[in-house]
Amino acid sequence: MTPQRFDDIRALMADLPQPDAAAEAAAADRDAQLTKPPGSLGKLENIARWLAGWQGHPPRAKDLHILVFAGNHGVTAQGISAFPSDVTVQMVANFEAGGAAINQLAKLAGAAMSVTPLELDAPTGDFATGPAMDETATCRAFAAGMAAVTDGDLVIPGDMGIGNTTVSAALAAALLGGTGADWAGPGTGLDAKGVNHKALVIDRALALHAAKLGDPLETLACLGGRELAAIAGAILAARLKRIPVILDGYVASAAAAVLKRQNPAALDHCLLGHLSAEPAHRLLAEKLGLEPLLDLGMRLGEGSGAAVAALIVQAAVATHTGMATFAEAGVSEKSG
Repeated sequence: MTPQRFDDIRALMADLPQPDAAAEAAAADRDAQLTKPPGSLGKLENIARWLAGWQGHPPRAKDLHILVFAGNHGVTAQGISAFPSDVTVQMVANFEAGGAAINQLAKLAGAAMSVTPLELDAPTGDFATGPAMDETATCRAFAAGMAAVTDGDLVIPGDMGIGNTTVSAALAAALLGGTGADWAGPGTGLDAKGVNHKALVIDRALALHAAKLGDPLETLACLGGRELAAIAGAILAARLKRIPVILDGYVASAAAAVLKRQNPAALDHCLLGHLSAEPAHRLLAEKLGLEPLLDLGMRLGEGSGAAVAALIVQAAVATHTGMATFAEAGVSEKSG
């Protein structure tokens, strides 16, 4: 289904696929027979079992798809970013030319990468003065994210959009509570004065749209951006196809929060790749009930932190599938 109305998205989210318990149990059984003490590979063992459950077969992490979505935001008119909106278009060209950080990480992980620009010549509305999008525009971006998910072992949604940490902070405040000061951070390099201004803009928007902020999809329309709607769509499409997702940083987590508010189980197929250096990401991760795999002080976006985490996921699969069992290796198991 290609969602055209919010009710279409709600219907898709009402009955989500669940993990394959038999596949997860089979992975746990194999793990118990591998030539190592139980639990000695720590989180790698948990990741392998989690993958198997969602994929429905022994875990795989070879066919990775990195999906970068780009959008422009009218709220940049409020002076909330250290960079001009032109940078979004310029960075899309850089992605397409293979010159960005995410391109290098995709090569390292052996991942396929695509970039989807979302109406960059028509920024969303300035949410400090009116809604960012209407229902039709939100669903169009959401559907673009869904359409980008085809197949693969893992999906990594990434973002590009000057101003989108302001959008993410506003969404987090609206969906999870708090004020602009609780969620605003430096983004691409604002100083303390700039962060304070960003927080005030967010508070103004929260007051302006208060009547609609009880519904997560209406909140996405009022405060969100096209790339965040697309990321949410990609996460949902992956769930419907039972493809595990590695989430990136603050922006991807804010997009995911929309789904979590709509259905508390919506992110069960997601692993949080890393903890962003954007200050409020730690709180956002806690609110979503997600434990980051890595904490490297990264705050680039693009899916870059999740792409680094994918290498850890590949390590989990390599050890789980490649190790010999005690019987195969002729190694004695633990006595008693």
